[in-house]
Amino acid sequence: MTDHPTFTHTETGTAESRWRERPEWEQVAPVQLATTAARRLVVVAAHPDDETLGAGGLTAQAARAGLDVVVVLVTDGEASHPKSPTSAREALARERVEESRAALARIAPSGTLVRLGVPDGAVVDHATEVVDHLVDLIGERGEATLVVAPWRHDGHADHDATGRAAGVACRRTDALLWEYPVWLWHWCEPADAPWAQLRTLAVPADVQDLKREAVSLHRTQVAPLSDRPGDETVLHAHMLTHFDRSYEVFLPLDAPSDDALDDLHESSADPWKVRTSWYEKRKRAVTLASLPGERYSRALEVGGSVGALAAELAGRVDHLVVIDESRAATNAARSSLGSLVAVEVVQGSVPEDWPAGQFDLVVVSEVGYFLSPSRLRRLVVRVESCLTDDGAVVLCHWRHPVRGWPMDGPAVHRHWSEWSDVPRVATHVEDDFRLDVFSRTGAHRAGAS
Repeated sequence: MTDHPTFTHTETGTAESRWRERPEWEQVAPVQLATTAARRLVVVAAHPDDETLGAGGLTAQAARAGLDVVVVLVTDGEASHPKSPTSAREALARERVEESRAALARIAPSGTLVRLGVPDGAVVDHATEVVDHLVDLIGERGEATLVVAPWRHDGHADHDATGRAAGVACRRTDALLWEYPVWLWHWCEPADAPWAQLRTLAVPADVQDLKREAVSLHRTQVAPLSDRPGDETVLHAHMLTHFDRSYEVFLPLDAPSDDALDDLHESSADPWKVRTSWYEKRKRAVTLASLPGERYSRALEVGGSVGALAAELAGRVDHLVVIDESRAATNAARSSLGSLVAVEVVQGSVPEDWPAGQFDLVVVSEVGYFLSPSRLRRLVVRVESCLTDDGAVVLCHWRHPVRGWPMDGPAVHRHWSEWSDVPRVATHVEDDFRLDVFSRTGAHRAGAS
């Protein structure tokens, strides 16, 4: 299987009969909607019709099972007929969106259609925007949400970019991810298909009939716009046969890596101006003043970025471990903190890559909202499992909206308080940030030693 296949929709492509005769189908495991924890289905489509072709059967069954169904059209598909003499791009976009609306009404009458309006053919240039919209849509309901999106290796640039963006959104929100192939069936040699990753969802006969009707409603794609050159059919019968099966095919994959913060640190030596901003300098001073102890033996800073807070924490601890997921941030922190022998900077993802040993101070500053809700919950457990009996935890976060992740600072602090077994002993709230101190001891009280 090639990484970047070259094909056009005008080619005959791989015959459906060649796919159906493959013996590998006998080894493909089934999936069932009922075995997931999903109470909501979000179907992401690069173009209007992808959602019906790749997941129309799943969508109909989800609606029957009482799930909330949302279909997200990333583009309006205005570039399907670039040389059309009869249909302007704007008119074609409107028509294709209405076709998807009609198809959704046929298979999931209570479903909701959402348009993102990304330019057709340019999803890769708007990937961050797509991620942000999907994260906003999923919110903190990720663990109850199944997201299905185009396979990230489908061979069409918009499909691939949409699949990756949906995957990143799932990583940030804890949503379950199933990817569906569309153009794979057209360009791939069956022997080269990713058989080990494929799963089949049974589509009952009556649901097949519904899906056929829904597919037929995408008239601009399954029939010519006119008999003039440039208005030819996009989805010929030989392509449509791949989606007229008694099953649909999905790839339940792990979400791809999320490089947003690393890219941010690569593009800027100090992306949040922590070294120069008076706001950041003052916030660090408030953080240091809020530490309940005068000095600590072994401290951990989670999400150290370029090392500005660590440089000041180092004066209060015998040994400080700073961990950050970004390679670029870690390199910057090592460079700025290299002369401080008491500071150890490590690259790792929290809570998965956890440093060994106990700590009597853990600082979680401006990083909690860059975790999914489940990862934040596991971070609380990790922190408390390594906290000494007399240890303290300090949380400090921006209180304003954070785009592209499901939680903001107030949500992080609220959840931490709900999930923590360590009492909160101090709180400092300003318009821009909130700081909380958690400790099992009375070391924060006046006169304690």
